[in-house]
Amino acid sequence: QLVALLRRPEGATIAQMVAATGWQAHSVRSLISAVLRKKLGLHIVSEKVEGERLYRIDDQAPAAMEMAEAQ
Repeated sequence: QLVALLRRPEGATIAQMVAATGWQAHSVRSLISAVLRKKLGLHIVSEKVEGERLYRIDDQAPAAMEMAEAQ
């Protein structure tokens, strides 16, 4: 569910992800950091647009390759 939101071209805000899951904001941020970035190796882009922080998956720059090169 969250991955689908993050794969949209416009991405998703923490508030949108909280509304979609019913989770607390810190749980959503933890999932992004620990599971999506580190375990699944997805490249999550975070940008501030019109005062809101948006998160989205950037399939053009896989984090798994970056992490493998760093090790």
